[in-house]
Amino acid sequence: MTSKKSATPKNKSGKSKTDKSKAERSTADRSADSSRSGEPRSDRAAIPAARRPEPPARPDPVEAVVSPAIDAGDRARLLDGTHHAPHSVLGAHPAGGGLAFRAFRPYAQAVTVVSGDLRAELHDDGDGFFSGLLPLADVPAYRLLVTYDGTVHETEDAYRFLPTLGELDLHLIGEGRHEQLWRALGAHVTTHQGVTGTRFAVWAPNARGVRVAGTFNFWDAGAFPMRSLGSSGVWELFVPGVGEGELYKFEITRPDGSRTLRADPLARRTEVPPATSSVVHASHHEWGDAEWLARRADTPVEKAPFSVYEVHLPSWRPGLTYRQLAEQLPAYVTEMGFTHVELMPVAEHPFGGSWGYQVTGFYAPTARLGTPDDFKYLVDRLHQAGVGVLMDWVPAHFPRDAWALAEFDGRPLYEHHDPKRAAHPDWGTLEFDFGRREVRNFLVANAVYWCEEFHIDGLRVDAVASMLYLDYSREPGQWTPNEHGGRENLDAVAFLQEMNATVYRRCPGVVTIAEESTAWDGVTRPTHHRGPSGFGGLGFGLKWNMGWMHDSLQYMSHDPVHRSHHHGEMTFSMVYAYSENYVLPISHDEVVHGKRSLVSKMPGDWWQQRANLRAYLGFMWAHPGKQLLFMGQEFAQGAEWSEAHGPDWWLLDPAYGAEAEHRGVRDLVRDLNAGYRATPALWQRDTDPAGFRWITGDAAEDNVFAFLRRDAEGNPLLAVSHLAPVVRHDYRIGVPEDVPAWVEVLNSDAGQYGGSDVVNPDAVKPEPQAWHGQPASIRLTLPPLATVWLRPA
Repeated sequence: MTSKKSATPKNKSGKSKTDKSKAERSTADRSADSSRSGEPRSDRAAIPAARRPEPPARPDPVEAVVSPAIDAGDRARLLDGTHHAPHSVLGAHPAGGGLAFRAFRPYAQAVTVVSGDLRAELHDDGDGFFSGLLPLADVPAYRLLVTYDGTVHETEDAYRFLPTLGELDLHLIGEGRHEQLWRALGAHVTTHQGVTGTRFAVWAPNARGVRVAGTFNFWDAGAFPMRSLGSSGVWELFVPGVGEGELYKFEITRPDGSRTLRADPLARRTEVPPATSSVVHASHHEWGDAEWLARRADTPVEKAPFSVYEVHLPSWRPGLTYRQLAEQLPAYVTEMGFTHVELMPVAEHPFGGSWGYQVTGFYAPTARLGTPDDFKYLVDRLHQAGVGVLMDWVPAHFPRDAWALAEFDGRPLYEHHDPKRAAHPDWGTLEFDFGRREVRNFLVANAVYWCEEFHIDGLRVDAVASMLYLDYSREPGQWTPNEHGGRENLDAVAFLQEMNATVYRRCPGVVTIAEESTAWDGVTRPTHHRGPSGFGGLGFGLKWNMGWMHDSLQYMSHDPVHRSHHHGEMTFSMVYAYSENYVLPISHDEVVHGKRSLVSKMPGDWWQQRANLRAYLGFMWAHPGKQLLFMGQEFAQGAEWSEAHGPDWWLLDPAYGAEAEHRGVRDLVRDLNAGYRATPALWQRDTDPAGFRWITGDAAEDNVFAFLRRDAEGNPLLAVSHLAPVVRHDYRIGVPEDVPAWVEVLNSDAGQYGGSDVVNPDAVKPEPQAWHGQPASIRLTLPPLATVWLRPA
């Protein structure tokens, strides 16, 4: 045939003629198409003109009994993008006299059906519609030759395929219980009915119609309407020939008839911001962390060492990709002795200045640093280095970008329908509607997704307090009480309980951590245990101890001469230390926006600031609870953190005059981690009151705090913090009588850390003099502004 529209003659009735001469493509043509593995063939592979033979003479046409053309109503809906069932009219369907073939190809000059020996040009019905009635009893496997301005493209007909989602998927989606939702919705490269392509599926229950647009159709969605799968609200289309790397969005016709082009809420890969398209993705990463996963659940996290290095990946070493970070981050974290890294949000976000806390692509690692497989490679390398990976997860809210989730299908969908409930008062964002089962499913499955697909070991859930309270940051009259007249967001409580229960059931060894700053009862209590408030526990594994953080930093900011009046700020945390399973967080939030870096919060001159910092870190690592330290604070960075340039690594350059002072603090953090991991007394009974005992918690005039930590076998560690800038000789500390001698194992004032090197070099033997409520006592030299650890000799 020729490439021109007149290649296949038509009779005056407009019915197509058929040709049973061998009109299949040559073997060479087929090989050329099949060699482009993973590359779209739809509307792309032009048939060379030299290989298009002139058609032989055709027999007389077979007159159709009925017209195969699409009726006016269906035609109008397809043109308007409001057709719920395009497969019911497009493609091949039984009709009086044979099979009616119909195609909708805007801008095409001709469309020809090819099946084996059969070749039939369809009648041009105008506006991009083509139809023909062929005298066939059964629908054959066929392809379409589509002519555009003299160029012919061969493609499968997307409207000859059955749905790619089964009844079970749709049932679970409708129930809000599809725990692997990402396997059903989104874009997936697959082979369907023997043909390779990509299946697209999106939840848009309020849409009048949905079409898919992308690079594979030159962003013209007209020819690719999706079908509605009943009451599920899901729209689906299998597009043959579309492969990895193609960009796409969904064109949604809103209830008011207007159209909006939206990124896929379940896209697993995105363009690099500020571009906003979704990307068809298929993973090829082969994991090498089986040993890590096999032993991850051996010890409950609350009974294991847990020392966390918080990292903002884009700025830790600016300019590095996921794979380049994989060569540096595991080595650094291992050298420093941290057990885990916590990554500030890695899910895709449009504005880098949000640090990832305003998410638009909940299922896609940010493309700023590489592909999803590149991120998997980073996690894999951390695991192989023996480092766990936590990530910040943000289910509380999302931004209002018009191409993302806000009023996704023309009405409030992911956000609450009540504007007062939907608008987040602090961040200009929208809160999720936790009462809608499909929205809960979207978020619960997202938590599971990161753990199962990316082998994440823990989720630190951001802004939990803003989820739990209806009146959070709202004045009277700006919120509506719950059904019991209270301020608790019952929908959010149910969501958090479901999320935690699901993650712990499906992902052994994974921990969830709440950033929660209030006195909510039972944040880390199991969901099936009810507390005094009547609520079951939220089911988290750990909770950030924001009270400890605030109080202890407040104490440390005071000049030592005034600290005696604020002694309780350091001891109050032990009043509630066992009410939850706690993490002690010195996070990014404490070292930005005018709060100053950790060392800059300390009073005094530069020497005293560093000494205070070292003493504080020693106190923190010995205090019950797990530890978290933000990057840059481990080497006493003086400037606040900025995502624009990251930590001031130049402070550790040997050419810098004060390098030794910063390296000394870093060496202390390294040794704190080493001593911590080697001392079960510091972590094994973090949630057991029997693992802690004050020796002296009331020595306010001396600025001294001393306590014992014990492991499961009762082996002790004695921690003494002296937070005054003087040396105290022969300072008596009460101790148990069953330890024959104590030896100093860590001293934050040691010369190697930049201190004054006032140490206790020899073993210290108890004297039979009762002190501090203990039957014996030892006499120590207490260095200025320092913490010392002692263990049995």
